[in-house]
Amino acid sequence: MRSFVGTSFDSLESYSLQDIPTPEPVAGQVRIRIQATALGFVDGLKVQGRYQVKPSLPYVPGSEIAGIVDAIGPDVTGVRIGDKVATWKLGGGLAEQAVVDASSVLIVNEDISPSTTAAMFVDYLTSYYALFECGKLRLGDTVLVLGASSGVGAVAVQMAARAGAHVIAAVSTASKGEIARKLGARSVVNYLEPDWRERLKAVAPGGVVDIVYDGVGGDVFEPAFRSLAKGGRHLVVGFAGGKIPSLPSNLALLKGASLVGVDPAAFQLMEPERARRVQQSLYAMVAAGFLLPPPIIEFPLGRSREALEALLSRDKKGKVVVLPQH
Repeated sequence: MRSFVGTSFDSLESYSLQDIPTPEPVAGQVRIRIQATALGFVDGLKVQGRYQVKPSLPYVPGSEIAGIVDAIGPDVTGVRIGDKVATWKLGGGLAEQAVVDASSVLIVNEDISPSTTAAMFVDYLTSYYALFECGKLRLGDTVLVLGASSGVGAVAVQMAARAGAHVIAAVSTASKGEIARKLGARSVVNYLEPDWRERLKAVAPGGVVDIVYDGVGGDVFEPAFRSLAKGGRHLVVGFAGGKIPSLPSNLALLKGASLVGVDPAAFQLMEPERARRVQQSLYAMVAAGFLLPPPIIEFPLGRSREALEALLSRDKKGKVVVLPQH
């Protein structure tokens, strides 16, 4: 089978399309004929060797996989050949086939394209888990979404707005602000402007926010935390800003506020059946039109290097998805 393989983390030039043996499932595993693989923030870190755990070499990137089960190992129940599935696997997705644990696959019965299925899998679960499980979002809350046009940020804007929150989008360009408004944000601030926090105070009811949904980190982290209301919740989703920030602990004491790490993988691990039900409901909401599907930028497998370059660009206008094109 064809697979996009890297031999070092020094440069994307070390990655190339290669023919490698087709994997065979063993006990408890299934093989997926990949139809689409979405690339996320973690993939960008991994291909550069910047993730907290370096993968072994040679390495095949790609984590968010959608496809059809085409082989099943012994001792597998609940999954059949021909099932349309999605899964999250830390590597191996930029290929024509992948072997995964049967327990990790989600059967997707909704009439949604493979690209949308892959692009939704992590981002939609992450935003749901962040807002409703970690952030305890309530009707009427004011939610500041940092990086509101990113994959997870755009979903968070939609979900919070549809749940009756007052959503303020923090973005880096005017065009990204317009996208956030169309998704349901009531106000927009540009966090690259030096007085952005003053602008936030002017548009937030009472001058403060109840929840910060933070996929950016970096220099905007502390000002955002300082903008919380008493009892507010700051949700740490990611660090697209590049720098992992720190916070004076007395600020949490003065605010009576919470700093909450968002780990959707832990949700899947600790409450797998409930996480499955949540994901299936999210696919159903997109199929029904209650939530919009993500904007997608597609690349064929043979242009995987371009796909990774697009992923690493701060100006991309959608979720990057690679199609094997069997």
